[in-house]
Amino acid sequence: MNQNQSYEKPTIALDRIKWVYVVLGLVFLFYVYKLFNYQIIDGAKFRAAATDNRTQTISDPTERGMIFDRNGVVLARNVPSFNITITPADMPDPDDNAGQLHQLVKELSEVIAMPASSGILNEETAKSFSECNTDFGIEQIVTIAGNNWPFRATRLKCDVSKEVAMIVQEKAMDWPGVSVEVQSIREYPTGVDTAEVVGFLGPIPESQLEYYTGLGFVSGRDKVGYAGLEQSMQDVLGGVNGTRVVEVNVGGQEIRNLEEPIEPVNGGHIYTTIDYRLQAIARQAMIDQFNYYNNLIGRVLSNSGVTIVMKVKTGEILALVNYPSFENNRMSRFIPAYYYNQLSSDEAKPLLNKAISSEVPPGSVYKLVSALGILNEDVIDEWKHIEDPGTITLLEKYLPNDPGSPRTFKCWNEEGHGPVDYLRAIAWSCNTYWYKVGGGFENEVPGDGLGIWRMSEYASALGYGEVTGIELPGEVDGLNPNPTWKRLNIGENWATGDTYLAAVGQGYVLSTPMQVINSISTIANDGKRMQPTIIYKVMDDQGNVVQSLEPKMVVDITQTPLIHEYDGNVRLETMKTVEPWVLEEARKGMELVTKTFEPESGTAAGQFEDVEYSVAGKTGTAEYCDDFALKNKLCGVTMGYWPAHGWFVGYAPAEDPEVIVLNFSYNGTEGSTFSAPIVRRVLDAYFELQRIDSGEADQNDGAITPEQ
Repeated sequence: MNQNQSYEKPTIALDRIKWVYVVLGLVFLFYVYKLFNYQIIDGAKFRAAATDNRTQTISDPTERGMIFDRNGVVLARNVPSFNITITPADMPDPDDNAGQLHQLVKELSEVIAMPASSGILNEETAKSFSECNTDFGIEQIVTIAGNNWPFRATRLKCDVSKEVAMIVQEKAMDWPGVSVEVQSIREYPTGVDTAEVVGFLGPIPESQLEYYTGLGFVSGRDKVGYAGLEQSMQDVLGGVNGTRVVEVNVGGQEIRNLEEPIEPVNGGHIYTTIDYRLQAIARQAMIDQFNYYNNLIGRVLSNSGVTIVMKVKTGEILALVNYPSFENNRMSRFIPAYYYNQLSSDEAKPLLNKAISSEVPPGSVYKLVSALGILNEDVIDEWKHIEDPGTITLLEKYLPNDPGSPRTFKCWNEEGHGPVDYLRAIAWSCNTYWYKVGGGFENEVPGDGLGIWRMSEYASALGYGEVTGIELPGEVDGLNPNPTWKRLNIGENWATGDTYLAAVGQGYVLSTPMQVINSISTIANDGKRMQPTIIYKVMDDQGNVVQSLEPKMVVDITQTPLIHEYDGNVRLETMKTVEPWVLEEARKGMELVTKTFEPESGTAAGQFEDVEYSVAGKTGTAEYCDDFALKNKLCGVTMGYWPAHGWFVGYAPAEDPEVIVLNFSYNGTEGSTFSAPIVRRVLDAYFELQRIDSGEADQNDGAITPEQ
């Protein structure tokens, strides 16, 4: 070995190592920048994200308020429904205790009658999983829930029987992670009898999702009203959900409350003005009448109609019946698509509240509008006789200088009534009389008679052409026509014949049954038009009355000037009221409707000849030609050959009215024979119930059973 040989230590050139320091410096500066960015510039955002990850806002459901009739009969209530749930985090670990988990699943499967294992589980099928509505077995659901939300209870089977729920509850110690969830669902003890009043519940509609979530409702869990009082009184019945802000771990398990919980506020309870006994009787009376006539003629004459019972002096609705209606109990847990489609496609429209949402020609019940107008405007006095030959020919004109063309108008009695005065024109419902006084006729009733402009004002005074404001959804305003409306909507001038038809509630005139009963009630109530109401009182969940019935008078047509005065055909700015004596004469005419006298009795005399109380009313037969009639080829070439609806409105006692009853029967042909017997039966029941409630009669005597 060479002792003089030197060894040089390896070195790195400085010009090379400096680049290492440059790179390390850049990396350091990058991380400093990122930390500065995360903590200073975007610090608030990331702190918020971190807070969101560890906090969760939970909505605790409230209890929906109940609905009762005026006597405390339950119309809607909440009942428990039992669901079986699993919480994977609390179940035996499938890796360490597979045998115990398998045994648990096997036993649970036998009790709740659900497959232990079923379906092919993969990434795609797992996305379609839906609680209580799945083809997966228990094992597959445990896997899905365990991978996604292990600390959250997942429903296996919904709406199990109470017996099954009790068995599962007893097994809770042996079946960790398995529990019973008690869910509140809506039940309607009176079912179809009050469905049109009460309505039903359904999921929050997509169109209103933002509104309801803003109120604290949870989509997919909470339900809202879809019809009836459930919809219109949602704000009262729905209550307010509670709120908890909690800290959760990465698996979603609740650790602690971060804020003071806000307790749920239960919904209020609504007592309606409905008397369920009268409601059931009115419904059965309609069904019996439909069945009688349909069986009598061997085909379906009518299977749709409305009956309304109202207190004259307060506007309280004692019964509101639509037929056919729907079974709201079938929608208590979910709305079956097949049933909803069946109801929607039914030509009788069971989902439509015909009492307030159906616009139909009122026919002869509308003659009371003309009756007030002709006396109040001094078109004719009550003693003057108008000749009814049965058929008249009008020279119909669209313009004052129009030469006109002949048009024939007929009375329902084609042989004619002969000379007819005011009272008998109401009692006999003489069309010819009302044609002539409504639109004028030669020298017998000079000029235009009452005329369409004044007629429409009297109709408006009685409530036609506007909603009544009853606390139910979907009310429409009908149609109170005039020449301006026709020009804008039909594109034609008003014709003389249009006035003739309007005077008897035909032509363009449309109304709802609620408007009709409200108009006749106004006359019976000395001109005081009351606000129809279906709310008797509202109570909070502690039993305190927060709202009680206060009858509201909309207007007194004898005190408030509603009718424009006219100088010929020129409308003046001055206004006038309806004279009380005019209302009295109209009531006298309606009393004669139910009376027997010579030479011809009132149109409903036969139905009320043995009545034990005084009654007044008006029959109506309204021709129509709607889509249903056209489809079934029921319409003739012109009016007079069309099918007809039946109407009858009656109030009692005639001298001091308490109650008023209306029946509208779709395609009922004649109000006197089809609708009047229904009203008679309901009036009988009303007074019999009064005797029972006062202790004067035995409620078990069978006099007022719905089946009668």
